[in-house]
Amino acid sequence: LVMVTERGIMKRVAAAAFENVRRSGIQAIGLKRDDALKSVAVTNGEDEVLLVSSGGQAIRFREGEIRAMGRGASGVKAIRLKKGDLVVGQAIIRRGLDDQKSGLLVVMAQGFGKRTPLKEYKRQRRGGSGLKTAKITAKNGAIVSTHIIREEAELIAISRKGQVIRTKLSDIPILGRATQGVRVMRLEEGDAIASITTL
Repeated sequence: LVMVTERGIMKRVAAAAFENVRRSGIQAIGLKRDDALKSVAVTNGEDEVLLVSSGGQAIRFREGEIRAMGRGASGVKAIRLKKGDLVVGQAIIRRGLDDQKSGLLVVMAQGFGKRTPLKEYKRQRRGGSGLKTAKITAKNGAIVSTHIIREEAELIAISRKGQVIRTKLSDIPILGRATQGVRVMRLEEGDAIASITTL
């Protein structure tokens, strides 16, 4: 299992460490007071990880750069974040995935989104500040979610006030990393995207 926190701390722990879980639960990661677990994913030990921050940064590196740890460990820095920036998601790039045919979808709080070819995200060493994955402005808002697009055909987005849309991913343009995207969902004043999924 690969775990990442909002502050960009990541750890790997063998799934076998959770075979005997008590009713009251067991500790999975040691967290600092101002941090929170953001995402957990299953990997095979030879995958790559792509982390995306709310402020528009992304970093791609081999999961092997994070050594396996015990359940109580806190982890190590996976991405260097600026003040106020937080990790909003991680995407697992399976070994053998074709960068030419896959893309990274990012969706922003104000209903904007875009697809960017995965080949534009070069592999780096963990712990750096990464690359710009979106131009964040007051118009489009911070990034709230990200997914790697493979075979999926549709996007479902849900707003904080409960509004839902379903749209074809082909209707979302393929744009470069340093762009702000296009509107994919119209929101009422004071509303924002809460979560997305792809089908």
